[in-house]
Amino acid sequence: MKNTIFRGMGTAIVTPMNPDLTVDYVALGRFIDFQLENGINAIIAVGTTGESATLEPAEQEQVIRFTVERVNKRVPVIAGVGTNNTAHVLENVKRACDAGADGLLVVTPYYNKATQKGLIASYNAVADASDKPIIVYNVPSRTGCNIAPATVAALAEHPNIVAIKEASGDMGYACKVSRLLGDDFNMYCGNDDITFSCHHQSFLLVSNLT
Repeated sequence: MKNTIFRGMGTAIVTPMNPDLTVDYVALGRFIDFQLENGINAIIAVGTTGESATLEPAEQEQVIRFTVERVNKRVPVIAGVGTNNTAHVLENVKRACDAGADGLLVVTPYYNKATQKGLIASYNAVADASDKPIIVYNVPSRTGCNIAPATVAALAEHPNIVAIKEASGDMGYACKVSRLLGDDFNMYCGNDDITFSCHHQSFLLVSNLT
């Protein structure tokens, strides 16, 4: 069975900044504490909500390290490492793993509009380079790149690719992906407006198997 990292709800936390554009670690600590006090199941550091595209690599690593230390193993910490350059992603992977992240969130290459074959090659290269489990992140409205359901199924064959954060907003797509995947591959809903529907669909799929 794969390590699917967490079950429940994970917060993609923002990276607060000081007026001089340095990271505000006092505020970040408060944000993390608030999430933990209110029962969150995982925290995602430097995801796309966390300004990953505009932070310098050293800043990203420090934010991940700070988050890991502040959380202190109370819940998993997942680090955003995706960019539109696979070589850069591999560098981010090493930094995030060194900083102590429990898992990695990898958005599809944005702007480049990769082919499905290219997505498989890129994600497999990232998964091969990581000693932490990988969550694929599909958000085509922001990246211009959609992962086809068959491609998700192909990626799921890699032992280190364990889940997808599905943020297409397309319930039909989510249903197709769910039906192609085994019960050791998680789907996390990335759109608030269809969270209930995704949960209900997952329940139906489990019910149909029992």
